Amino acid sequence: MLDSMTYAEFKATLAQPAPPSSVHELLVALWYDANDDWEQAHEVAQSNEGLKHYDQLHAYLHRKEGDNWNAKYWYTRAKTSVFVGSLADEWEMLVKQFLTL
Repeated sequence: MLDSMTYAEFKATLAQPAPPSSVHELLVALWYDANDDWEQAHEVAQSNEGLKHYDQLHAYLHRKEGDNWNAKYWYTRAKTSVFVGSLADEWEMLVKQFLTL
């Protein structure tokens, strides 16, 4: 973990003009996603394909895009179940998970 940050603190950064520099790049990707820059978030997901957390991010992004077939592929690669719940719930779960990296 680079710097200890809470979920609430991370959410507060969403109003800033740029992502925080002291967090894992997976959190940077979720910051971009929350700020409507899916492409930038997707680039991070693609940067380390084959690593579980990146594949989880990849799955979430394709689910958000509405490409359920592709999302299922990435959930399978991440060796995790397809997320059942809202996109907002999945985003929150991923942020909390990635804050521990």
